Amino acid sequence: MCNQAPRTSVIGFVPRGMRPRHSVLLLAALVPHAYSWVAHLHRATLRLDVPPPPTVWMGLLEEVARRRNLAIISHPDAGKTTLTEKLLLYGGAIHQAGAVKAKGEQRRAKSDFMQIEQERGISISSTVLTYDYNGKRVNVLDTPGHQDFSEDTYRTLAAADNAVMLVDGAKGLEPQTRKLFEVARLRRLPLFTFVNKLDRPALSPFEILDQIEREFEITCCPLLWPIGCGDRFKGVLDRRDGTVHLFGRGVRGKQAEELETLALDDPRLEGALADSELFAQLRDDVEVLDGLIPPLDMARVMRGEMTPVFFGSAMTNFGVQLFLDSFLEIGTPPMPRALDAKSEEFSDGSIADDAETVDPTSQEFSGFVFKLQANLDPKHRDRLAYVRICSGSFTKGMKVKHSRLAGKELILSSAQSMLGNDRTTVEDASYPGDVIGINNPSGTLAIGDTLYTGARRISYSKIPSFSPEVFARCINPTPSKSKQFNKGLAQLVAEGAVQQLLERGEDVVGAVPILAAVGPLQLEVVSSRMESEYGCAVTFETLPYQHARWAMAGWDAMDQAQAAGKLMNVRKLQDQYGRPVILFPSEWRLNTATSELGESLALRPYALAPDIEAKRKSKK
Repeated sequence: MCNQAPRTSVIGFVPRGMRPRHSVLLLAALVPHAYSWVAHLHRATLRLDVPPPPTVWMGLLEEVARRRNLAIISHPDAGKTTLTEKLLLYGGAIHQAGAVKAKGEQRRAKSDFMQIEQERGISISSTVLTYDYNGKRVNVLDTPGHQDFSEDTYRTLAAADNAVMLVDGAKGLEPQTRKLFEVARLRRLPLFTFVNKLDRPALSPFEILDQIEREFEITCCPLLWPIGCGDRFKGVLDRRDGTVHLFGRGVRGKQAEELETLALDDPRLEGALADSELFAQLRDDVEVLDGLIPPLDMARVMRGEMTPVFFGSAMTNFGVQLFLDSFLEIGTPPMPRALDAKSEEFSDGSIADDAETVDPTSQEFSGFVFKLQANLDPKHRDRLAYVRICSGSFTKGMKVKHSRLAGKELILSSAQSMLGNDRTTVEDASYPGDVIGINNPSGTLAIGDTLYTGARRISYSKIPSFSPEVFARCINPTPSKSKQFNKGLAQLVAEGAVQQLLERGEDVVGAVPILAAVGPLQLEVVSSRMESEYGCAVTFETLPYQHARWAMAGWDAMDQAQAAGKLMNVRKLQDQYGRPVILFPSEWRLNTATSELGESLALRPYALAPDIEAKRKSKK
């Protein structure tokens, strides 16, 4: 069977005459256990190429099967960056984890490399951390927890295959956790839950499970169960094999010392716990769990109906390695990615049931830009585009096409693999699930752009944006630094850190731009980065507006509405692409305008980067 690659129809890896469900048997036969979890797959999957040679086909399938890509989401201060550091520690990528709030000469968190992140002790930018562990290639996407940086988190979730929801064991579900869960559900990401901070007094684990099931309407399946909490936190029960892992408190930043591993029915367990009350509680908990909790069903996890739950402590390292090993075993490898249907320019990021998708094992390369970052190396003023590979493989020097700029081809002379702000040049091929950094000195690449090879022009689903709610003039108090001011602001706007608005017809050079942000902390970040990275201090003058809407019908429609007296007490500006934007001083004024002008002006809460064809048509 393996002597010849099967001929394929338009359904990925489905030989002619074979139904999609039967293809699972073919995959399982070719690579044992590689895709045993795809029995749920129903939708048609597009092949971008003719079948590759058998050795290439098998090699690509094996590489895809060993990829694990995850984004960690949580409310601020739930321990997200700490967990990320410990995943790197146990994966062997670093030898000592640094707490975010480290002082003096102590190590800083690998994923928090900006000066303001280290000073404030918070994550403000998503970070990619790639390493190999136990035969798997792991791509960890650390995301900001603060709501002012939700847009960066949403973009990162678009690049993820799995989401890990981190819950503070003492607080349970919190507002930002709820919001990000809904985004993960819209993106159809399998959800894994890690309940953190069990080394502190915490809620009952049953209460936390009940919260998750009641609010999210999802079944919880705990795989690691805590034994005590706070000072009495002794370890965890691995319910899959019935073993109890007892931990000793390790040195901060080092791997925890596992004192003993005993079977649940081992007569030595009660003595090892040295707490008869905890032993009795564990017995009672196991009886309840075995009687009420359904077994793990990965098909239900893939459908968003069940979440595996793990308990532990990232700070003291309890349960982290068990979680990592379990995730690598049952987590989802790269799946088919949905293409942009072009039926609706503005989307909430959800994936339709009938969306056309691209198979990750297609020989043709494809990927999309989900993040831009300037000054990872401040000495060289670099600009990097983060590209999530979706199909085929990347090789150094390959030529790709640009979906948004018709006819544009790029030569990817080099790419970089990231571990925070540490980068290494990619010498070998990169595969679906990997995130690579592409140099973007001229700003050709924008967030949401698709890069691809092959004859067919494709574009992946758009990445949702947030409507800004904070507006301020950005003032350069030092005219002699206008060059640094213009360059720095242009690069930060390209990153998506903020949006830049101007008066109609105004040129960006010499103008006093208006910055639009989701929250005030974004403006603080702009101020800090402008000073530390570009040597130009800025000040802000807050404007009395609360909402923004893009008038996609264009300036002619805007002028007609203005002449009819329907645009009173609003501010009319243009975005960086010259499109009209209306600022509203209140929600009442916004609702009134939406009711009267929503259709005629095609008002939208955000706008995506236009393709070159759309811009040409608008000028005719």
